[in-house]
Amino acid sequence: MILLEKSNRRRNHLALRIEGTIVASDDPSDYKDKTHWLEFEEIGHLAVEGGGTFDGNGKIWWQNSCKVNKSLPCSAAPTAVTFTRCKNLRVTNLKFLNAQKMHLSFQKCVNVKASNLKLTAPEHSPNTDGIHITATRNIGLTNCVIGTCDDCISIVSGSKNIQATDIICGPGHGISIGSLGARNSEGHVSNVFVNRATLTGTTNGLRIKTWQGGSGYAKNIWFQNIAMDRVKNPIIIDQDYCDQKTPCHEQKSAVQISNVIYSNINGTSSSEVALRLDCSESFPCQRIVMQDVNFKPDGNDIDNVEASCKNVQLRTRGKVSPSCSSGEDKELTHSFN
Repeated sequence: MILLEKSNRRRNHLALRIEGTIVASDDPSDYKDKTHWLEFEEIGHLAVEGGGTFDGNGKIWWQNSCKVNKSLPCSAAPTAVTFTRCKNLRVTNLKFLNAQKMHLSFQKCVNVKASNLKLTAPEHSPNTDGIHITATRNIGLTNCVIGTCDDCISIVSGSKNIQATDIICGPGHGISIGSLGARNSEGHVSNVFVNRATLTGTTNGLRIKTWQGGSGYAKNIWFQNIAMDRVKNPIIIDQDYCDQKTPCHEQKSAVQISNVIYSNINGTSSSEVALRLDCSESFPCQRIVMQDVNFKPDGNDIDNVEASCKNVQLRTRGKVSPSCSSGEDKELTHSFN
C-alpha cells in the first residue's frame, strides 16, 4: 500500500507511507529515463516512511553492465530512488533491494534525516552504491544497514555538514569520500563526521579518493569509533584514483586534502597494507591525525600488516599500529619527493 497524506504533525507537510513492496519493471524499454526509476524533485517538508520496500529488480541491468560483460558498451542504468532539490526531508524505516544501479541518492538537498534503513544487493551486482550524497547540505544518516557491491556510503562534490552514525557496512566498498576531481574538475567536500560504524568483509574501509588534475578540497573529516573485520585497505587516501579503461596521465593539479582525523579505529585487515596514505606530491595532505588506530592481520593469507605514507603531514597520538612512525604524539612529514 502507498499512501500520500498531509502530516498530522504540521500543516503543509506531506507524508508518503510505503507499507508493501514496490517492484521495478525488469524491461529496460519501460524506462523513458534511463538514469532514474523513482525521483522526488523539489519537495519541501516530505517524510517517506512506513516499513515498506523499494525493489529495483536490477538483475537484467547487472547482466548488461560493461563491468560484468567486458564486451558490452558502458551505458546508463537507473538509480532506484532519488531525491533532488528537496528541503527538510525525512526518510525512515524502509528497505531498498536489488537496485539497478545506486539504491538511494540525495542530490542538491538541504536538511535531510535518513534513519533505520536497510539497503542490500548481491555481492556481485555492479555499481550498486547504498547511499549516494552529492551537492547536499546538512544530512544525518542513522542506524543504516548496507550491503551491496559498491560503496556503502559515497559522498561526492558539493556536499557539506554530513553525519553518519551507527552504520553497518558489508559487503561492499566501504565508506567513501569521492571520487573528486575527475576530468580536471573542481570538487568540494567538507564537515563529514562518521561515528560508530562496523565494516565487515569490504574491499575498502574508510576511503578518500581523488583524480590527478582536479582541484578544490576535501577537509574537516572525522572518522571515530570504527570496528573492521576482514577489511581490505582499511584506511586509504588515494590521490591517484583512475577508474577508466585507458591509463590516466600524470598531472600536477590535485584536490587538497586536509584536517582529517581517524580516532579509535580497530580491527583486522585482509591486505598487507592496512594504512595507505597516497597523497599528491604537488598538494600534500595536510594535518592528518591518527589517534588510537590498531589493525592486525585477519589470520588468513597475511601474517603482518604495515603502513605506507607518501606526501602527508601526519600526527600520531596514542597507540597507532601499523604506523609510518615509531614515535608517540609526533608530527611527521613523509616522502615529499
